[in-house]
Amino acid sequence: MCQLDGTKCSFLFCLGMCIAVFSVIYLRTKMPTEPRPQEPLSCRPFSSACKAFLPGMGRAVEWNRHDCEVESLILNSDLQCPALIRDLHFITTPLSQEEEDFPLAYIITIHKELELFVRLLRAIYTPQNVYCIHVDAKAPVEYKKAVQRIVSCFKNTFLSSRSETVTYAGFSRLQADLNCMADLSKSKIGWRKVVNLCGQDFPLMSNLELVRYMQSKEWRDRNMTPGVKQPVHMRYRTQLQYREIKGSHVAPSGKNMKKGPPPHNLQVYFGTAYYALTRAFVDYVLKSPIAFDLLQWSRDTFSPDEHYWVTLNHVKGAPGSQIDGGWAGNIRAIKWRDQEGKAHDGCKGHYVRDICIYGLEDLPWIIDKKSMFANKFESNTFPEALDCLEQWHRNKVLNQATVPIEPSWLLATQSKSSRKHFNSSAGA
Repeated sequence: MCQLDGTKCSFLFCLGMCIAVFSVIYLRTKMPTEPRPQEPLSCRPFSSACKAFLPGMGRAVEWNRHDCEVESLILNSDLQCPALIRDLHFITTPLSQEEEDFPLAYIITIHKELELFVRLLRAIYTPQNVYCIHVDAKAPVEYKKAVQRIVSCFKNTFLSSRSETVTYAGFSRLQADLNCMADLSKSKIGWRKVVNLCGQDFPLMSNLELVRYMQSKEWRDRNMTPGVKQPVHMRYRTQLQYREIKGSHVAPSGKNMKKGPPPHNLQVYFGTAYYALTRAFVDYVLKSPIAFDLLQWSRDTFSPDEHYWVTLNHVKGAPGSQIDGGWAGNIRAIKWRDQEGKAHDGCKGHYVRDICIYGLEDLPWIIDKKSMFANKFESNTFPEALDCLEQWHRNKVLNQATVPIEPSWLLATQSKSSRKHFNSSAGA
């Protein structure tokens, strides 16, 4: 009897232990777990050349960067949106009533450089604006998923409903913008003007400065499409026929295959592919027979985005048209190779397609230009240039804010002994 009782006791004890073990395993698989904190990466320090742009860069003062995990944060699937937004240092509150009353729309076309895109979006992001992101159809699947992940964390940011396989100098580049325009025209956000960007742009003006510039007497109800009547040496672009080799390049359709004249007897203009347009003008672009006919005529031209917007903006009666605008409008700070020694002192980085990829020593020229945006940057070749410019821009943005600053909005902090200098010097 005693032996039987001992056997029963042992059985019950083993059974209880098994139940306990399986209960723990069950609960651990069912209960959500917090991602393990990663070891902080050693952030690349600011170059000493930044001392001209950042406050308090003396020997006894250091800026400590907190932003060197952009891609790893986005690719961390365990990190939920609130934590992702916080750790990526996005500004989550309108910084002034003035900005809240004048929401902007953005079109951003991208195909590579995930980190650059996130840093650009972070720099221009405010919750009252709206952002349409066009991801090139030929971009890698992993890249598209990563962009979708960050975009899905914001109610006012979305992917274009149609994605083009964009070809340099091709009609597809123009179509990508038009796809986003069609989407933005349906937005419930009452945006006032739309600006287009590429993934290698970066702002020089704060959102407040952009709002004030676009509401200035010169630009309040007008479009910004810098350009002039098409020069003789550029006429080949619209007088000969071209065909787009999808995702590759644009080539002549044949030897000296000429186009007919533009529709509606329009004068063709040549200018920048970048703009700031009123909402009424966007409606005109999407609905006007003149705009439609010019678009169809432009399909077999070379780099149509460099004549389409500026030509339409010179049509008499188009909303916000700029009949005699010329190159007015500080849209972009760009160093073109053929303007070296004239408009600028040379590229301190390197040229790609005759456009300067900025190096650190280009920053004084960029900042002095007082343009809306600068183009172009690369994260691999000259990362210190964007590090420095980004911190300069964020300092200015926060210094202009009329609301309390959240700690997560800081991309870097000064050592304790020097933080007192921030508020008085942030806009330097």
